[in-house]
Amino acid sequence: IDHGVTIVATGAHEYQPREFLYGDDSRIMTQLELGRMLHDRSRDAARWQRAVMIQCVGSRNDENPNCSRICCQGAVKHALELKELNPDMEVFVLYRDMRMYGMLEDYYKEARSRGVMFVRFSAKEPPQVNISGDNLQVTFTDHVLQRPIRMNVDALVLSAATMANETEELASFLKVPRNAEGFFIEAHAKLRPVDFASEGIYLCGTAHGPKLISESISQAMAAASRAAAFLSARDMTIGGVVSRVDQGLCAACLVCVRRCPYGVPQINRDNVSEINEALCQGCGICVSECPAKAIHLGHYDDDQIMAKVAALFGR
Repeated sequence: IDHGVTIVATGAHEYQPREFLYGDDSRIMTQLELGRMLHDRSRDAARWQRAVMIQCVGSRNDENPNCSRICCQGAVKHALELKELNPDMEVFVLYRDMRMYGMLEDYYKEARSRGVMFVRFSAKEPPQVNISGDNLQVTFTDHVLQRPIRMNVDALVLSAATMANETEELASFLKVPRNAEGFFIEAHAKLRPVDFASEGIYLCGTAHGPKLISESISQAMAAASRAAAFLSARDMTIGGVVSRVDQGLCAACLVCVRRCPYGVPQINRDNVSEINEALCQGCGICVSECPAKAIHLGHYDDDQIMAKVAALFGR
């Protein structure tokens, strides 16, 4: 498909818990599943007398050491909704650290004022879940009382981590970077927050990392704005520091094709390397790697570099 820009918005997915007996009992669910239940106005939740939420399920551990960032907000939001359904319901949030950034701290304070109980647990002593007869039981150590507490619950809600979708093939095709968790990395967090290093490719949503819907919308609007500006431009102004190929010297060895982090060099129909100057970022890797010295970087020829070296050492 011929196109001018690409916006990467591949999203993310919820971690499927392997712990806390998830999948063994219908009363054990994730925050996403609880959200759907509340959205559908299910009457089951209104009949609960006690609900427990466990934070950091599938995150901040050896397999996934990072915080998923939005789990605490989701738990507090749903805790408040449960209190709206049934003010007499006991709602416990078992957490390691509550991370309510920005003005979201107000929702945490509101939840506490409405009777939601927040209990901290240690990573070394996570809550235990078991089924005894018809009773779903949760056992945890209260850090204030310094003793274990066991309670029967009507619902156990797991705040599961946000995981990146499988995008290795797409990242390889577009020649764009990802971090260790599989989320895409922008060109610069402050100066180019929705751009990739390659021109004409933009990023938004949870493909970039876990974020709230409001944040995803803001980032999507920014990406659309950048794309519109790119498409509406009648001409493109590029810098002079770009690589150019002396095709008479090129042996089509593919070194530049393999080494370029942006995937710019291509072997054309004449069986020689060709570099699109509009896409070249001027990093110079292909210049230093070319065994035939067939590639030159504008304003950085060997003679210019050697003259600078000579001037530096006073020769």
